[in-house]
Amino acid sequence: MSTLRLARFLARAGVTSRRGAAALVATGRVAVNGAPPRGPGDPVDPAADRVTLDGRPLVPAGILWYALHKPAGYVTSRCGTPRHQSIFVLAPGASEDPEAAGAADGRDALVAVGRLDVYTEGLLLLTTDGEAAHRLMHPRWQVPRRYLVEVTGRLGRAQQGALAHGVPIGEGAPVRPTAWRFREGGRGGELELELREGRSRVVRRMAAALGLGVRRLRRTAYGPVTLGGLEPGATRALTGRELDALYAAIGLPRPPQLSA
Repeated sequence: MSTLRLARFLARAGVTSRRGAAALVATGRVAVNGAPPRGPGDPVDPAADRVTLDGRPLVPAGILWYALHKPAGYVTSRCGTPRHQSIFVLAPGASEDPEAAGAADGRDALVAVGRLDVYTEGLLLLTTDGEAAHRLMHPRWQVPRRYLVEVTGRLGRAQQGALAHGVPIGEGAPVRPTAWRFREGGRGGELELELREGRSRVVRRMAAALGLGVRRLRRTAYGPVTLGGLEPGATRALTGRELDALYAAIGLPRPPQLSA
């Protein structure tokens, strides 16, 4: 486990939320290697430092990984809006009481791997492993994401050529899918895409550039993890096989203390 901020360490140890860490530290009940910390932002190495609460040693919970089927109408930021709730209200251990929500086993330290806009559905990965989350989102690691787009319109030769050679979306280099397939049906069809980048609203912008309307957009896979039959709003823990493949894809060893 890499170095943590003291607030996150205390949350993972199950004694408070990250929001409540400052108040707990201020009481003088927390010590790091026998000395009072300067504040909740102090770095802590769980493998080398001894953190105590009222003299009792604390041990952080293992790293957590979940797959969530994000429904339409939710935002991926931790704070929702007056119109749209945060996907974190669907996370395991979520509670209406933010202090209680963070105190169980560090679930308040969960972060979403990548973003989906409010109207996009499908697979989101949630984890407490910040380094792995960063690598999964970074272009260097070329982690594939798969999408299923229900569209209006047809793919002519020009659009197919753009998919083969790169679709310009108005900024940066054109987006070139690593794989795609189009199935006609009704007044449109289904476009399956595999991308290895995560620019903002990239799939919707590609569809617009191709002259297609988007009726429904779902992410069906992120790296080795697939959505499968997970119901909208539901979560599941990643399997050991998925975790092995996921860490291998980003060049990191699977942490020995990882929870699955």
